[in-house]
Amino acid sequence: MQKTSALIIVDIQNGFTPGGNLAVANADQIIPAVNQLAQYFDHVVLTQDWHPANHISFAENHAGRKAYETVQLAYGAQVLWPAHCVQGTHDAALHRDLNVPHAQLIIRKGFHAEIDSYSAFLEADHQTSTGLAGYLKERGINTVFITGIATDFCVAWTAIDACKLGFRSFVIADACKGIDLQGSLQHAWQEMLAHGVKRIYTKDIVKVHETV
Repeated sequence: MQKTSALIIVDIQNGFTPGGNLAVANADQIIPAVNQLAQYFDHVVLTQDWHPANHISFAENHAGRKAYETVQLAYGAQVLWPAHCVQGTHDAALHRDLNVPHAQLIIRKGFHAEIDSYSAFLEADHQTSTGLAGYLKERGINTVFITGIATDFCVAWTAIDACKLGFRSFVIADACKGIDLQGSLQHAWQEMLAHGVKRIYTKDIVKVHETV
């Protein structure tokens, strides 16, 4: 597992944890589990939402629209969010309790003003690559384990894209937190499982590690 697997830690940032501009309830509670899991992986990748202030996903940039409405953009449906994780702000910083000093790569996403990016692999047009797939394949990695925020958006899109790109994809359910916007959490799990993503738990990783 060590040589051919990577842990992807999605968006554990101030903006998505309590006190943030798009806080997910109790999201900070997964950080100890994420820190523990990271110790079992030689290859660790972090992702970081990194929006310009004029980002197309921000409700305030659409006259007459409110946060959590859905609009149609050139690349498809887009949920409008409160402004969050603006480049260089405290809101965009990685959470101070995240302790993964051996992480080798930070993938910043959502930095193009005219397109959102949930997935660590592809932006929301499903065409523009972040380069992560190439990075992993160059290192002989064929399996990814995914943790982080939010289960029903950035985690789910990352996990599904991983499958589509030929990786074995596992989501560590108890090391993720979801927004659950109008049933989005259940829908996301249905979509992930339908695409071949496997749902596991921290104890499964610990068990494997202890038997090696």
